[in-house]
Amino acid sequence: MNKLLLPLLGALTLTVASCSETPAPSGSLHRIDIQSRTDLHAWFHYSPTRPIVISGHRGGMISGYPENCIESFEKTLTIMPSFFEIDPRLTRDSVIVLMHDATIDRTTDGSGLVSDYTWEELQRFRLKDRDGKLTEFRIPTLEEAIRWSQGKTILNLDIKDVPLEFMSQFINRLDPPNVMYTVHNARQARMLLDRDPEAMFSAWCKNLTEYRAYREARIPASQMMAYVGTMIYADQQPLYDSLHRQGILCMISVAPTHDRRATETQKQEGYLLEIASGCDVIETDYPYLFEGLDLERR
Repeated sequence: MNKLLLPLLGALTLTVASCSETPAPSGSLHRIDIQSRTDLHAWFHYSPTRPIVISGHRGGMISGYPENCIESFEKTLTIMPSFFEIDPRLTRDSVIVLMHDATIDRTTDGSGLVSDYTWEELQRFRLKDRDGKLTEFRIPTLEEAIRWSQGKTILNLDIKDVPLEFMSQFINRLDPPNVMYTVHNARQARMLLDRDPEAMFSAWCKNLTEYRAYREARIPASQMMAYVGTMIYADQQPLYDSLHRQGILCMISVAPTHDRRATETQKQEGYLLEIASGCDVIETDYPYLFEGLDLERR
């Protein structure tokens, strides 16, 4: 059967049975327990009755907890379940670390390009939180983040300055069951899939032309989540319907929109608009602000 066809009933059962989101008693973690690539693919399968999923952009941010920081990921999971989009960059000695910007100026007490420092040299700097306050936390490596994440959550690797071939080789060596790649086009997805046939993608797919390119590149629908833009647009409904027919979740990002509103109340008012829009996944800088909001389908 063509992998782009809607997965069979067995895969639907697997979504419910194998990929658990564990409620957290007070002080412990909400866990997304992915034990295999099959679990990972099934966890991202679309269902019209599934509650909206929240993704932490740059790993999420809370006062006192910096972006792209393992301690911040863990803090978020004490509040609610989430998976995390994170930003790998290369040091001068080819260690993959987490840092959104090409420089460390904004997020640490240091300055200069990440690529000008060795991993050991970067360890003397401390991370700043979203308000610019210095914390005791340090820049983590991607390998540290992956090892921490096992049995807890899913990591989505954005594209920064790490060559895709280098990243694929690194991930294939560790072989984590709970890591996926952001890709901006079908060519990138095909290249990674050729190196890892079970790779999972957060794929930029904002119109039917882009979606057709993924189909023509034979990217399995069961291994895709679609990033469709900053909101759900009425004139793109044929795209969303096509994706849903193939079992593909549609993700939007509020990082450039509602996340930039002045107050937490204003941010949440914006989030409610998107919750009602028909999206399946919302990526946000502030996943903790979704705690208590009704994410159920109507």
